[in-house]
Amino acid sequence: MQRLQAFKFELMPTGEQQRNMRRFAGSCRFVFNRALALQKERYERGDKKLGYAGLCKELTAWRNGTDTPWLFDAPVHPLQQVLKDLERAYANFFARRAGFPRFARRGQSDSFRYPDPKQIRLDQGNSRIFPPKLGWLRYRNSRDVPGEVRNATVSCSGGRWFVSIQTAREVEQPVTAATSAVGIDMGVARFASLSDGTCLAPLNSFRKREARLRRYQRAMSRKVKFSSNWRKAKARVQRIHARIASVRRDFLHKASATISKNHALVCIEDLKVRNMSRSAASTSDQPGRKVRAKSGLNKAILDQGWAEFRRQLEYKVEWAGGWIVAVPPHNTSRTCPCCGHVSGSNRMTQARFFCVECSYEANADLVGAINVLRRGEALLSSEGLELARIACGEKVQSGRSMKQEPTEVTCDG
Repeated sequence: MQRLQAFKFELMPTGEQQRNMRRFAGSCRFVFNRALALQKERYERGDKKLGYAGLCKELTAWRNGTDTPWLFDAPVHPLQQVLKDLERAYANFFARRAGFPRFARRGQSDSFRYPDPKQIRLDQGNSRIFPPKLGWLRYRNSRDVPGEVRNATVSCSGGRWFVSIQTAREVEQPVTAATSAVGIDMGVARFASLSDGTCLAPLNSFRKREARLRRYQRAMSRKVKFSSNWRKAKARVQRIHARIASVRRDFLHKASATISKNHALVCIEDLKVRNMSRSAASTSDQPGRKVRAKSGLNKAILDQGWAEFRRQLEYKVEWAGGWIVAVPPHNTSRTCPCCGHVSGSNRMTQARFFCVECSYEANADLVGAINVLRRGEALLSSEGLELARIACGEKVQSGRSMKQEPTEVTCDG
């Protein structure tokens, strides 16, 4: 099977290379915003939206125009990739997978991508990479980059520059050596509770640095906007945010890697983090209830990184040859794993579970993890039964099986 994997490294550019990278990122941002403005103007006039080919013709005119001659100095392939990203954003919007494309702002996600692997030279022995019009760039070579290079993305975060190298390689079909199954219950007091009794304490990366971040943000607000001192204060705030994200990401990678290596089946809750972290504040006519408490809960949920943890688990368990199942999270911490009684009175406190029917007592998060595991095993067994029915010539629709005419598909055994 083919595996696409990205490897991210910190760059060590010279002063001239940093200036060029900022110029190239600004050129990509300008092309994206100008193309988006052009599409909005055409929509307001009632004209048809331009496709990628039409936008490329406009890009050629902009590069050769007298008002934007500096676009000619930027590499053309990253500028064309920006137009592809805009086209994809429009497609996601019309497919209702994302909102309407927004204009890019300076200092937010400054990046550009080289999509042509023929123009990228990677010298791992000397820890350097050669992107077009930048020359040889040294990077912190912390790991090998196996496979064939597909593309490279240069980005800026917290004042530091990084390169993400995507490669493709053929790997054997993974077969997990683990034989155990585990259910995971996510929480705030406990980051993750496993059905085998272990638990992961929350890292609280944002909470530990919140006071320091607030102090520097207050100092930044007192500076004259866009002044030299304001830019220095903003850089300090950005470095703190980058540190918070890096520490959280490192914690999630280590936790997800440990779980994926030690368990063949991982069952998780299908949590809608965006809905769970939605603000409780409303209008002045209809004010929300317990806004401050809900705000603190939202901050704690987002500080844990549940969505990123699930994303990492999904591909790591797949790479390890295991199975991952997402189950409905309703009443997982209110259902007794002993007798199956469901009641809100079973969970007496945040941490204690006591069944009012059979007097079973345990930690509420552990109970939730056990119920998640049982639901995942039941869902996996039902899906396996449906696959077996399909292989035997049955047609399954909407959860029900319907016998179809005999076909050439056979099922041994």
